[in-house]
This record gives sequence, structure tokens and C-alpha cells, in this order.
Amino acid sequence: MNTVAKLLKNSSLALVAGLLLLAGTSAEAQDAIEGKKIFEANCAVCHSMEADVVGPALKDVHKRRGEDWLVKFISNSQELVQAGDPDAVAVFEKFNKMPMPAFEGSLSDADITNIIAYITEASEAPAAVTADAPAAPAASASQPAAAESSVAFMDLPPVVFFVIGLIGIILILVVALIYMLARLLVPMMGDSLHDEDFRESWAGRLIFLFRGDMALMTGKAKDVIHGHHDFDGIQEYDNDLPPWWKTMFYASIVFAVVYMLHYHVFKTGALQAQEYEMEVEQAALFAALHADDPNAVTNYEALTDQAALEAGKTIYAQNCAACHGPEGQGTVGPNLADEYWLHGGDVNDIFKTVKYGVPSKGMVPWQGKLTKDQMLEVSSYILSLQGSNPPNPKEPQGEKM
Repeated sequence: MNTVAKLLKNSSLALVAGLLLLAGTSAEAQDAIEGKKIFEANCAVCHSMEADVVGPALKDVHKRRGEDWLVKFISNSQELVQAGDPDAVAVFEKFNKMPMPAFEGSLSDADITNIIAYITEASEAPAAVTADAPAAPAASASQPAAAESSVAFMDLPPVVFFVIGLIGIILILVVALIYMLARLLVPMMGDSLHDEDFRESWAGRLIFLFRGDMALMTGKAKDVIHGHHDFDGIQEYDNDLPPWWKTMFYASIVFAVVYMLHYHVFKTGALQAQEYEMEVEQAALFAALHADDPNAVTNYEALTDQAALEAGKTIYAQNCAACHGPEGQGTVGPNLADEYWLHGGDVNDIFKTVKYGVPSKGMVPWQGKLTKDQMLEVSSYILSLQGSNPPNPKEPQGEKM
């Protein structure tokens, strides 16, 4: 009987422990589910699990920081920064001193704990297996061919190095042969080497150039004074221009003649105006083939119907309010309810800013996350905030429109 009682007692304890464990696991899972909802509504705009966006990547942040620290930082990061907390200051400095919005008034400690539970669960989840990317379709005749990849010099075939080495050896042998011939022929010439006629010839000037005489490059001074060119005791010599200068002058004349025939007579080359027109046409073709060209011109009109503005308001609340404030008053991002704009205040300028973002200022691009219609709706809603005078507005930034 005692044995049976002990078995029943141990079984009861195991059952209770199992139920408590299951209950704890279920509670943690429920906390993570709630935390995911809160995260997507408030944090997903600026944070990702794997990569830095506006703020740091959050994977395993619960291991790098304690839960108490995370609760304090999410509640009010600037309090930690101003208190000199080294971790908070490091994050603040790393991300261009952009303050994280304080959530102490909008999220409770329990909400923040749920967010941390979701981050913990997401960090420990196994990485998704990425499928092999499908083969890219062959480029059509209307699309420009991909640029050929460059080959590093050290990756060239051995025959190329052999040819380069052979050419170098031949050049060295030619120079050595010329030097040896000069050493043999110059003594054989004797006094005739110094004859004036030979020194004035190209062969003589070349030989004396090797011997240090620069007459081939600078010309020979005649030391002949102009008889009637005397100004205040300053006399003028009748010396030739340096040969290198005259050679460049003659070459420039030949170049000018060839240039005139090529561009203005036979018209086989494109002038600057024609080159500009061709580049404009190429840019237009590129824009037509690439729908995401940031330089493409848009001519949208701001939406004014109530349904579109309500849709834009919903999109704004889900994606933009965390950085620009629920009423557009500005927090981390600029004030959207005043008349000042950093990147243009037309609906097309706002659409472009929403679509492509401003990564250098922490504004993430929304193309791929929002459709064109959604970006136009939220851009129109932002324009509708003009003059709404929300409480606690951020100081004006940019130019008045």
C-alpha cells in the first residue's frame, strides 16, 4: 500500500509540474502573440530583426541587454541617454543621434514586456530556408545588355603575361643595342664628331643629347643681338624658339585642321548639343525600362475624396505616426503640419519621398511595402494636415512652400 501511495504521490507531483510548465509555455506564447501585434503597430517602421534600419537590428537584443534595461529604454530612451548610460549613449551616437520616440505614455510595462517576449521568440526561431532564385530571363533586344564584369590583372591568362614580358625584354634589348652602337661608333668618328654640320643634324643632336647636350630640346643660342632692339639698356637676342615648343605648336595646327574636318566639314562626329540630345534620349529609354527610376517625372494630383483620405490616415497611423507623431506634429521626423518642407511640399515630391525614402536621414523607403495607390493616399493625407496646428509641434525645418 505504501508503494502505491508513493507512486500516486509522485505521479501527482509530475502531473502538476507538467501542467504548470504547459501553462507557462502557453502564457509565454500568448505574450509573444500580443507583443507581435504591438511591435508591428509601433516598432516595425524603424526596426528589423536581421538588419539595421532607422534603429538597430533587434535579434538577440534580450541577450545583449537585460529586460529591465530594455523596458526603461523603450519607455524613454532619452532619460537613459541624459543619465549617461553607456549602452544607451552608444546606440544614440551610432544612429546619428536620432532620438527614439518615448512610449511611456502609450505603452504599459506589460506591453513592453510582451514586445520583448516577441523579440525573444523571433530571435530563437530557425532561419527560413530560402528557395533557389529562379533563373533570370534572357534580356530582350529592347533591354540594354548587362555590363561585362571586369577581370583583375592577376587573373589574366598566362599567355598575356608571357607576351607582356616578351615585349619588355625586346624593348630592353633595343635600348641596349642602341647604347652599344653609340659606344662603338662615337670613338670611330673621331674629330668629325664635333663638325658643325654633324652637330646640327638630327643624328648629331641625338648623340650629344645622350652625352648631356640639351640642344635637341632647347635649341641652340645664337647670341646675336638685334641692332635696333634696345630699350632702356635691355637688349634682345635673336634666338630660335625651343624645338619642343615649335613641335607642340605644329601638332596643335594639325589637330585643329583634323578637328574642323571631323566635326564641321564631314560632320562625322557629334557636337555637344547633339551629344546632349542623345543622352536625353538614352535617359528616357532607361526610365521607360526601369519603373523604379528615381528621376522619373510624376504628375499625380492630390486626392481629395474622403474615402481616400481616410485610407491614407489609416496607413499614416500604422507606418508614419511613430516618427512624425499621430497628428503630424513631428517627433523623430519633421513636422508635417506646418508650411516648411525639406524635400518639397508638392504631392509628387511627398510621393517620391515616401517611395524612395531618405536613408541618410533615417527615412526608410516604402516601395515594395506600400502600393502606388497607398503611397498616393498617404501623401494626400499628409497634405491635408497643413494648417491643422497640432499640439506640441516640432520646430520648422526646411523651406517654406
